[in-house]
Amino acid sequence: MPDLSSPQLAPLPPLQAIRVFEAVARHLSFTKAAQELGMTQAAASYQIKVLEERIGAPLFLRRPRQIKLTEPGQRLAPAVSEAFAILGQAYAAARGGADGLLCVTTVLTFASNWLAQHLGAFQLAHPALAVRLDTSSRLTDFAREDVDLAIRSGGGKWPGLESHKLLDADFTPMLSPKLAASIGGVNEPADLLRLPILDPGDIWWTQWFEAAGVAGHDLARRPGSSMGAQAYEANAAMAGHGVAILTRALFKNEIADGRLVQPFDLVGDNGHAYWLVYPTARRNVPKIRAFRDWILAEIACP
Repeated sequence: MPDLSSPQLAPLPPLQAIRVFEAVARHLSFTKAAQELGMTQAAASYQIKVLEERIGAPLFLRRPRQIKLTEPGQRLAPAVSEAFAILGQAYAAARGGADGLLCVTTVLTFASNWLAQHLGAFQLAHPALAVRLDTSSRLTDFAREDVDLAIRSGGGKWPGLESHKLLDADFTPMLSPKLAASIGGVNEPADLLRLPILDPGDIWWTQWFEAAGVAGHDLARRPGSSMGAQAYEANAAMAGHGVAILTRALFKNEIADGRLVQPFDLVGDNGHAYWLVYPTARRNVPKIRAFRDWILAEIACP
């Protein structure tokens, strides 16, 4: 018999509003949270408004291009994150096998230019396994973070981690056909110096020009800013704003569609690649094994 003398639980706000709050608080961005949850930014903002009305206080300080948690938001966020983590673990345990939540962290360009284009096939093969993508360039601490797998760029050797090579992180200049035509075509590597160079401080540029035998380049003196990701630099290049140095395997569609051209066959290679990594101790966890087997097979397909 239930204990009728026990106090009733306080009424809870809609789960969707709590879910949106957790994502916004984690990203400190309505845009990123909406993208992760597959909804519009307006819908995410509405859910936060619903929650704030239930609580009776604002949860975020909204400033131009920045949001911050208010004091009530700071009190609520850790508890909500913990609750979702506990619920996710319990759900995964209840479903068993490869079912549950799979968290994959990867760099932005790999996520947008490869993984997002192929992930649907994995979801169709494993409909009971929800995938959460986290885009970050920092190293992952598997002991402290709720992450199952990571896709890193590097040499492939990290203590305590299993690693599987996915793609070579080679590099070569690319630009829009219109920009190339603006100087009568790019016929030799030195011609690139007549055009704006995107992120001239990137070491890849120096390595590529040295391999091409171009001496006396003025990259160090050129003004420029780092965009932080190849995806952003590629968009700027397609818009005709300059020449980007990019990894070929991540921009096959853009080259095939003619949005980018690779003027030279010369490709730089510093030995780095994109690797799938996860703790060695978890190599036989069903959901990790399922994603590993799928992505290695998908990469191997021409």
